[in-house]
Order: sequence, then structure tokens, then C-alpha cells
Amino acid sequence: MELNILTLCYLIGSVTFIVGLKMLSNPATARKGNWIAAVGMGVAIVGTIFLYRDDEGARLHNYAWIFGGIAIGALIGTLAAKKVKMTAMPEMVSMFNGMGGACAALISLIEFGHIHDISAEPVGKLSIIFAGLVIGSVSFAGSMIAWGKLNGKVKDFDFPGQHMLNNILLLAAIGLSSWIIATEPASAPQLIYAVLGMALLYGVFFVLPIGGADMPVVISLLNSFTGIAAACGGFLYNNKVMLTGGILVGAAGTLLTILMCRAMNRSLMNVLIGSFGGGNKAAAAGAKQQGSYKEISLSDAAVVMAYANKVFIVPGYGLAVAQAQHACHELEKLLEAKGVEVKYAIHPVAGRMPGHMNVLLAEADVSYDKLEEMETANEQFESTDVVLILGANDVVNPAAKTDPSSPIYGMPILDVELAKAVIVNKRSMKPGYAGIENDLFFQKKTSMLFGDAKKVLQDLATEIKSL
Repeated sequence: MELNILTLCYLIGSVTFIVGLKMLSNPATARKGNWIAAVGMGVAIVGTIFLYRDDEGARLHNYAWIFGGIAIGALIGTLAAKKVKMTAMPEMVSMFNGMGGACAALISLIEFGHIHDISAEPVGKLSIIFAGLVIGSVSFAGSMIAWGKLNGKVKDFDFPGQHMLNNILLLAAIGLSSWIIATEPASAPQLIYAVLGMALLYGVFFVLPIGGADMPVVISLLNSFTGIAAACGGFLYNNKVMLTGGILVGAAGTLLTILMCRAMNRSLMNVLIGSFGGGNKAAAAGAKQQGSYKEISLSDAAVVMAYANKVFIVPGYGLAVAQAQHACHELEKLLEAKGVEVKYAIHPVAGRMPGHMNVLLAEADVSYDKLEEMETANEQFESTDVVLILGANDVVNPAAKTDPSSPIYGMPILDVELAKAVIVNKRSMKPGYAGIENDLFFQKKTSMLFGDAKKVLQDLATEIKSL
């Protein structure tokens, strides 16, 4: 009877994961989808704690440790989620993802420690243990480096032969794991830590050289690693809900990674090895003489936008840094009150994580119907009077289409230059994450509006109200 109830709990958890993931694809239902998946996870956890029995029929008994860990983790997670700024959301996502990888690696270590006779264990079980250890460790170490890069504590770093060293570390970790499984050495309990060390080093060196412009792809890829590692734990414990959740995360992360690469018109291998966000190297490669740019005053910008028929807003990381999403929504409402049609153009890799701009605008209650994906927006720019760019850079750079020597050449961009007028809000003329100048800033129809995005938008709103 208890086994049937536990199976039902796992079924409920699995179904809610699938339903929740589906609802996450739409910002209008994402919050509810998150709650549904969380409730399903809660059902599965409670069912496991009180109904699970091992092969010998024994229940879990160390409830103090279990509920103590849950309470501490829930407290830390809640406080972290409530206090995090939207600008820091990508690094928090990266850190939480890394914690998932660490948990999967620890499960493998613990389960291997419970083995008294390696020769008596099935090869399949040992393979899953080592797969979870290697993949989880890579995910943890890589996510921690990504977290450091996103908050500015870790800089891009590479050296001659680094990719060769990465390959050696990965092959050595896999080779040593295979040798332990095949030969069952007496020193296996010590050698597994050597596998752990090589996997952690690989995770560090794997992410270190990758530039900031490629972080959305890296985060998505590491997320898929964590899902796969969690699925390995599901295999070990014959836990259906853990297996289902891991497979869903792994598959979704893999598909998202493919879509991100397609959005940049680059292969995954090129992202991992080429990394166009490499700062000075990219800047040197893409440096060239530019003309002069022109500035526009706040009052002139307000007049141009207030008397337009159609305005597109292109949000970028500068919007997130300035915490300007609410001011942007206020500007949108003011323009609509004057009869202006306002829409948002969202590039798939704008920001520092997949869906970053969607999350920001959803927080400000911007209607999802106003958000246009890149392909749809590009079809409308020719009929647009004004495009207001808020902190976006590389995703609107025409060099991606016109300059074969540019490190972003071939990346699909938002064709904002097709609009009648373009207003670019930036703090300065500093290049974006790809480290190159933006040709758009020097075109005749482009005007620069310098300043903090939040302050500029608030001042624009004040000017429009006075018209």
C-alpha cells in the first residue's frame, strides 16, 4: 500500500514537472508553472521521507538531519531569492545550478563509499556513479567560474595549449573511471578522488577562457549538465521523479543551448573554443576607424517619440544594470496615452542569461503581447518611426552583417537601422561585451542619449508629460 502511494507521489511530481516546464515557456504563466513544479517536488520529497523503504524494508530514520537540512536550505534559498537584485539574477542562477551539480557529485561519492566489494557491483551501476561524479563536478566548477565572471570577480583567462590541457583532463578523468570499473583496484576509494579532482579542474579551465558575450550559452549548457547528473542519481536510487526531473532539465538545457547557438549563428564548438566575448583580443581584431556620432537632447528625444506612430524599445544589459524596467514601463504607458504604438524587440541572447530581458520586463508588468522575438521585430522595423535602444550593444551591431573581419560576423541581429530614427541610450561610447565598436552609433539616423538608463527614462517621462 505504502509503495503504491509513493509511486503515486512520484507520478504527481513527474507530471507537475512537465506541466510546470510547459508553463515556463510563457511569461504570462511562468509564475504559476514554477509554483506547480515546486508543489510537485514537495509531494515527492514528503513521500520519499515517510514512505520510502530500502531493499531490506528499512525506512529512513535520521529525520533530524533531513528536516534540519531542508530548513537550512529553504532559509538560505528564500533569503537569497528575495534579496538578489535583478542585475545579479544571472549569477544567482549560475550558483544555484552549480549547487545542483555539487549535489549530484556528492551522491556519487557517497554511493561509491557504500560499496564494500567493487567486483560484486554491476558495471552499469558503477558507470552511472562515475558519470554522475564527472558531469556533476564539471557543472559545479564551471558554474562557480561563470558566477565569478558574471559578478566581475573572475576575469577571462587562457594560455597557449589550454584547450589541449582541457581535453587531456577530461580524457584522463574518463579513462581513470573506466580503469577503476574494469580492474577493480584495491586503491579505488582513493583513486575516485583523483577523478573528482580532474573533473573539477576541467570544469574550471573549461569556462575560464569563455568571454562574457557567450555566457547565456554557457549557463544553458551547464544547466543541461546538472540535469544529466541528477538523472544519474535517479538511476542509482531507482527514483522515478528524480530521473524524470533530471531528464527534463538536461533535455531542455540542451535544446536551449542549440537555440542560443543558432541565434548567434555559431556552432557550440565555436562558442567553447572561439568565444567572441574575449575583451581586448576581440577589440583588437575588430578595431577600425569610425566617423563621428551625434547626440540628442532629452527634450528633442521626447518630442520625436511622443509624435511618432510606432516606437520599438530594445532592452539590453544596461537596462538591467540601471534597474530601469519600471521606468521603461512608465514611459511605455505615457507614449500609449498619446496614441503611440509601443513594442519591445527581444534578442535571444540579450543580457547575461537566457530569457534575461523577458524576466526584467515581466517584473515590471510589461504585457507579454508587446514582446516581439527577433524575427518578428525585424519584419516591422521598416514601418517603425523610432527605435529606443536601452543598453543593448552587440545584438544591434550592423558589423555582424557587413564586416567579415568582425568577431560577431554572421550573428543574427535586430535590424534596427531599418527604422526611420534610432536613439541609443548608453552611459558612454565604451564597446559592448564583444569588445568592438558598434557601427550603428555612427550612422546618420542614429542619435546618442548618454546617461544612466533609469534616470534618462524618468527624465524622458517628465518631458513627455509636459508636451
